[in-house]
Amino acid sequence: MLAVTLTFSALFSVMFLILGTLVGWLAKDYVIQRDSKYIPLHPEMFDENGQIIPDEVLAVRFENDMVDPDDPLN
Repeated sequence: MLAVTLTFSALFSVMFLILGTLVGWLAKDYVIQRDSKYIPLHPEMFDENGQIIPDEVLAVRFENDMVDPDDPLN
């Protein structure tokens, strides 16, 4: 009897895991399609009228300088 209970418990657990994943995925897609402001934008990407600036966006990347000030070769 214990083997049957464990088997059904494992099968139901896997079934509900798959069902929950499917329902969650479908709900996420529904919310994304329903919400038009899904992609968050920064305020500096808009002009004075609230329109997106298409060609004046600048991306800057700072890298850490790995130079040791005590190293005599630098």
